[in-house]
Amino acid sequence: IFSYEPFLCRLRYIFSDFTFLSPSGCLIGAVNLKSSNRTPVVQEFESVELSCIITDSQTSDPRIEWKKIQDEQTTYVFFDNKIQGDLAGRAEILGKTSLKIWNVTRRDSALYRCEVVARNDRKEIDEIVIELTVQVKPVTPVCRVPKAVPVGKMATLHCQESEGHPRPHYSWYRNDVPLPTDSRANPRFRNSSFHLNSETGTLVFTAVHKDDSGQYYCIASNDAGSARCEEQEMEVYDLNIGGIIGGVLVVLAVLALITLGICCAYRRGYFINNKQDGESYKNPGKPDGVNYIRTDEEGDFRHKSSFVI
Repeated sequence: IFSYEPFLCRLRYIFSDFTFLSPSGCLIGAVNLKSSNRTPVVQEFESVELSCIITDSQTSDPRIEWKKIQDEQTTYVFFDNKIQGDLAGRAEILGKTSLKIWNVTRRDSALYRCEVVARNDRKEIDEIVIELTVQVKPVTPVCRVPKAVPVGKMATLHCQESEGHPRPHYSWYRNDVPLPTDSRANPRFRNSSFHLNSETGTLVFTAVHKDDSGQYYCIASNDAGSARCEEQEMEVYDLNIGGIIGGVLVVLAVLALITLGICCAYRRGYFINNKQDGESYKNPGKPDGVNYIRTDEEGDFRHKSSFVI
């Protein structure tokens, strides 16, 4: 009796990418994976599910592995039916293949690879990569604002924040009014000349004007939230040229009077007389040939030897 089953099986093998004819004549599928979300985004300290679903397989008990790829290093997350590494105690397998993580932290941001090995399938191995992003809200940024700047001078304001993920963008405000990245782009700031780098948080005034005085603060923001620093005042003042010149003249006059006084003292001989007076107090010299000796019994000196007049 002629059977068409082997013939049909061979035809299905030719026109199908997922089946083939086994030695016993039955069709066996190829393992395939899919994910409901390959790029999940979650806030820090929340939970997340990394979806990995087997869509086609004839193996009833495939081998499941999860690996973490971070900083060019690959480590096991789920291996030998156990959660491994730093996820031990805060992760589990959902269903057969999906991975759920509780209390995620910024260190969990990485690539995760789901690998399935189905020994009874034609294509025994399939894998899928999921990119997990853990967002961290910025903390209060550190702002540095100069307290006083003279008109026409350069001034630089700094704003930095180190905790936010992804990296935050920065914006500056003066008297609660947002500043553009370039003062020339907004007619409202035509009297100012500044440039704001939203990536580094630096606000640079090439030459400050009186209108630049005010209360300044910075806001750091990303997709997870925002934070701002306290207001700080920057005063722009005029230089008192007349006062500076007057002060210099006063100093020069004082120096001239001191010099004149010293010259007058020399001319009147104050310094010379003092020198001579000091020399007049020297002890008189002893006459030649006379030797004075004082004894304990005598209160006055007596001659040890005679001398010639």
